[in-house]
Amino acid sequence: MPEPSRVGPLLSRHLGDRRFLLMLPRALGVQVLDPVIAAALAEHAPSRLWEHKKRTVNQMIYMAHMDRDMAAVIRNGHEHVKGVGDDGARYHALNPEVFLFQHATYVESLLTAAAIFGPPIPESERVQFYRECCDWYRGYGISDRALPRSLPDFAEYFESACAERLRLTPAGEVLAAQVLRPDAWLARNLPAAAVRAMQHERVAELLGVRVGRADRVALRTVAAGVRLGFAGAPGRIRRVPQARIARMSGHL
Repeated sequence: MPEPSRVGPLLSRHLGDRRFLLMLPRALGVQVLDPVIAAALAEHAPSRLWEHKKRTVNQMIYMAHMDRDMAAVIRNGHEHVKGVGDDGARYHALNPEVFLFQHATYVESLLTAAAIFGPPIPESERVQFYRECCDWYRGYGISDRALPRSLPDFAEYFESACAERLRLTPAGEVLAAQVLRPDAWLARNLPAAAVRAMQHERVAELLGVRVGRADRVALRTVAAGVRLGFAGAPGRIRRVPQARIARMSGHL
């Protein structure tokens, strides 16, 4: 049985920060191009992708801050997520390979959010940050056999997975428009140009998104505004409500 989860202080600083939520279009862009994840999303959230993610990501953040076993919650919440993909192969959300890759999209987006929106992760803290990310994943009770053991290993795993796993399926094509034009939650406030600029290079390639100078300028402008606005903001503004609730409840 996995140990009760208690998110580490470095991971909590970033996972519980609203700036991570602004980078979710990047994570979702990768997810909808994974054939298995896209098939599951198309079946369970075909037209309200961002409402679905608002619910599931908030739950993910809250569970990460709990100090009790997450494994049963994960099993109960994902057991029904199964079906047949566009290639005729059966899929299940609890498949360790699929679960790890979806988790990896959030870790990679956390790192990207920190680099673009802040707060930055100092080089001296990056090893510990990734160690806490690994502990977070192990709390799910899913096999960690393929979990990269270091941050360089993770970067290699993620880029390799994006090169080998991602392709545009009919399900992904339906979902892609929602990714690029968020219609709910914090991401709906982002300019479309900034959303395009934050996409992973492989995602932009597969979706035929041409990221131009104006897009990159839009993202830099948003980032500058976010960094300035968050510099002196109180915790109730900076923190995701689910992380604050967990803290007030004594979970962290």
